[in-house]
Amino acid sequence: MVLGRERVELKTLEQVRVMRRAGLVVADVLAAVSAAARPGVTTADLDDVARGVIAAGGATSSFLGYHGFPATICTSVNDEVIHGIPGPRVLQAGDVVSVDAGAVVDGWHGDSATTFVLGADGALPPGSPEADADDDALVRATEAAMWAGIAALAPKGRLNDVGRAVETAVEIASAASGVPFGIVEEYVGHGIGSAMHQPPDVLNYATSGRGQALKTGMCLAVEPMVTRGSGATRELADGWTVVTTDGSRSAHWEHSVAILADGITVLTAPDGGAERLAALGVDVIRLD
Repeated sequence: MVLGRERVELKTLEQVRVMRRAGLVVADVLAAVSAAARPGVTTADLDDVARGVIAAGGATSSFLGYHGFPATICTSVNDEVIHGIPGPRVLQAGDVVSVDAGAVVDGWHGDSATTFVLGADGALPPGSPEADADDDALVRATEAAMWAGIAALAPKGRLNDVGRAVETAVEIASAASGVPFGIVEEYVGHGIGSAMHQPPDVLNYATSGRGQALKTGMCLAVEPMVTRGSGATRELADGWTVVTTDGSRSAHWEHSVAILADGITVLTAPDGGAERLAALGVDVIRLD
């Protein structure tokens, strides 16, 4: 079913269940890549790990070949915001590493991203004393902003509720940590389903309008990108990699979310988002 002038695709429950299968493959990819990340490992090595997990899950990559993109996942390091191309870059302790992955199962997509600070022995957990305090604050603030945006979908209000929630969460985190954060505005979340990118755009900041009504069957990727600087970006000569113009470090978190008749579920979180959303007063619908 298609809704409105923007042709928003509304999914049936059966279609959402297939998207859940794709989402779980993506979750496995991000877990495996995060576990494989070590100082001395290249971003191409991480791409190889992702390729194997996707194949083992009976899926295909949403990214490989998308408008000519040459890799299975995106790996963006430090001042790289999104769309980093895996290659010979060698990871080092202290790097801020963002990994974005997408998978297709039976024609339906899942899309998710994670960011971590790399320690001497691998990806560091939030709050690790080994991480630079401001980098840790950046990663945690971006993740918290994503969950706030996802929680804003639950009441089935208006689309701009998401951007308002994301922006407010970033402001609260900045005040609490004392670290000035900038929200990237040029790149936003999106609808997802039978294509990886669909209407509507899901902004990460508040606007004066209310946005369209949220409806059962919508599937949306909520994905804030936050920097330790201005939030302004530029694209490199490779035609893909987006970096901060001021050289500040960046973090990127994303989940694909389905709006169901009785609530929401996070398609790319193994627990459907239950743990993180419970802390925000939101119950999720479990599909498995």
